[in-house]
Amino acid sequence: MPLTHPTVEDRPAAHDLQFVEEQIDRYNRTRTGASDDRALAIFVRDERQRIVAGLTGFSWAGMCEVQNFWVHEDERRRGHGGRLLEAAEREALGRGCSIVVLGTYSFQAPEFYQRRGYELVGRVEDCPPGHTNYYLKKVLRAGVADGARGERPG
Repeated sequence: MPLTHPTVEDRPAAHDLQFVEEQIDRYNRTRTGASDDRALAIFVRDERQRIVAGLTGFSWAGMCEVQNFWVHEDERRRGHGGRLLEAAEREALGRGCSIVVLGTYSFQAPEFYQRRGYELVGRVEDCPPGHTNYYLKKVLRAGVADGARGERPG
């Protein structure tokens, strides 16, 4: 079968994205022997069942990665973010994970995570221009998924 040149798609089909993700998952399972990958999704809904806050990611091979974390602007500073993160950490522990990793930008919430025991492990300056892209981790211990030093969730 002849190969074609790469094509850029800014609105790829969901099944194409899923296909690529499945291929990466298959490769990762083969290389590590770990096949316990599971999606993670935690939501806060209002009385009409609309999502006002959410956290998504996955667990696999003893780790949990938070990929998306959002709280509606009108619902910020009401504790939803702290409760979502705590729920993710508890679920990660329940799945046998010992670490949570995530990324955030300087204009998002690096201090939020650091107040909750996340350690800065990497950064890319001027990405996007004028800002910094941070990478953080938190080592989980049983019974310690409720915020750093007993702080009240944000």
